[in-house]
Amino acid sequence: MKILIIGGTIFLGKHIVKIAQERGHEVVLFNRGKHNQELFPEIEKIWGDRLSDLELLRDRTFDSVIDTCGYFPRAVRMSTEFMRNKAKHYTFISSISVYKEFDVKGLNEDSATAVLEDETVEEVTGETYGALKRLCEIAAEEVFGADALNIRPGLIVGEDDPSDRFTYWVSRIAKGGEIAVPDSFGRAVQFIDVKDLAAFTLDMIEKGAGGIYNATGPDKELSFGEFLNACMGVAGTDPEFIRMSEEFILENNIAPYTELPLWVPESWSGTDHVDISKALGAGLKFRPLLQTIADTLSFDKSRNGQTLRSGLSPEKESELIAMLKGQN
Repeated sequence: MKILIIGGTIFLGKHIVKIAQERGHEVVLFNRGKHNQELFPEIEKIWGDRLSDLELLRDRTFDSVIDTCGYFPRAVRMSTEFMRNKAKHYTFISSISVYKEFDVKGLNEDSATAVLEDETVEEVTGETYGALKRLCEIAAEEVFGADALNIRPGLIVGEDDPSDRFTYWVSRIAKGGEIAVPDSFGRAVQFIDVKDLAAFTLDMIEKGAGGIYNATGPDKELSFGEFLNACMGVAGTDPEFIRMSEEFILENNIAPYTELPLWVPESWSGTDHVDISKALGAGLKFRPLLQTIADTLSFDKSRNGQTLRSGLSPEKESELIAMLKGQN
């Protein structure tokens, strides 16, 4: 297949390119050239902005387009309308953040989605992100119809992760010592290895599949405590966990999911109980958790101590641990 990837040089896009090449597909990248220009010197790159430079693709045709970096419906509608007669299939990478009610467990592809009062808003915030992604999905659906594939990942993790949300726990546990953790060891967590997501995306494109698919994992319930134990097993450390209650976390303004990755208040627990049965039925597969953790740890070590973008700072963690010990 001949595949045009809008994006393709950051995280998921990079892994889609790699797997597509392994499968013998011809890949062309269309992006602004702002990140990792040196990647994939062997493939064709067209540098441009979809808002102003789609004419660079005027005489090109493709079997499929993969849009990895759409955030605003106006931009996605421009690229879908321009490519409708130039490509047979369009994949938009969305997010489970599209859903409206995260206190509900078992969210599936038919669950209610978030809405915006003003659909012309083009500012990504915690309040607008999900609704904007849904509007992007709608743009793809309206233009490509049954040839539109909307994939809704959960937290994407693993090698090359720029967010460091999953990496924080892997890296922190590898350091050992006293670690401040949420006291939610029995709560479920969900995430998907970027390589599994990339493989599933290409599987679906190769089948010409359309529709909406939640894509997170694993395929059986995984608790936060089991995840921490798996990190310890890979790292070979035996840290002391200093547990924080939900009340303590909220009283001390510790940001869920950023300062405490993989943790949200109980009222948002639906984010970790998303129904993926449709994707499993379509062939979504997962590599072993230990492999994902090992890949992540290796990636983190390769950055030579780079400051993580997520998680508690060492200073704040020390302060919290002192507070917790003072309560006992």
